[in-house]
This record gives sequence, structure tokens and C-alpha cells, in this order.
Amino acid sequence: MQFPHTPQQAQLPLFEAFLAQPLAPALKEVVESPWNKDPEAFSELSLRGAAGNCLNLLAPILRELSQDQDARWLTLIAPPSSLTQSWLRDAGLNREGILLLHPRGNQSPQQLACEALRLGRSHTVVSWLNPLSASARQQLISAARTGDAQSLNIRLG
Repeated sequence: MQFPHTPQQAQLPLFEAFLAQPLAPALKEVVESPWNKDPEAFSELSLRGAAGNCLNLLAPILRELSQDQDARWLTLIAPPSSLTQSWLRDAGLNREGILLLHPRGNQSPQQLACEALRLGRSHTVVSWLNPLSASARQQLISAARTGDAQSLNIRLG
């Protein structure tokens, strides 16, 4: 059985008409306007699954942060035990620009993260706080703004 040949040109004028339309003014303004260079002080990433898989997903993010042109530290607050020096090396992170900090005594990881953010010696402070209350989040935001830093919280599920 032969199918009647329908010429492709029947649809072409529709596409040509669509492509010939100029960008909508609102879209054009958005495309041409520069990105907001004032990023949020706090971000959160939630990863679920096997610990090894979560670390593999996290590796490119930490690698990018470790190679930041900012001369300040990438600080990791109380990372999971699976995040070792050898893992940092194998993941291709710039270990010379990374501080690994663990709370001492009665200090909580959240208090240590706030202190590291407030001091401003880190461009980004990565924490593993779970759960994170609204007041704790607000403290991290305030500390990050004070130290002109970024706070990144990783929630492993």
C-alpha cells in the first residue's frame, strides 16, 4: 500500500512565520539584561541515596567551588566521614584552598558554620546540617552577609 506523499512545504510556512516573529519585548529585555551578580547568601542541596552516589553527585559542585578565583577558603564544616582527604584528591578538588573544620567541645556544627561565615575568610562555607530550622537558616544567612560569604547546606537523606 502506498501512502500519499504530503509535501513538507505545507508545514514550512507555519515555521517560517513563527521564526520570522521578533522576540516579545519582555523576553528580549530579560535576555539582554545582565544576570544578577548579587547571589543569595544561603543555598541548600538535598541528596538522597547511597552515600557513595551522593558524594559522586556532590564532587563537581565542590570541585567548582574549590577552584574559585576568590583568594579565600572553601570551608567544609563537619563533613560526613566518607569525605576524606583521599576522596578530595580523587575528586579533583584543589585541596590547597579547602579547610576541613570540626566543632570542638560543646560547639555545634551550626555555631561553627556561623562563625566561619561571619569571619569572612571563606568565600563559601559548606555545612551538613539536617534538620535545619528556620531560625538556624536565618542565622546562617545573617552570618554570610556579615562576612560577605556564601552558605551552602547539604542535606543527605
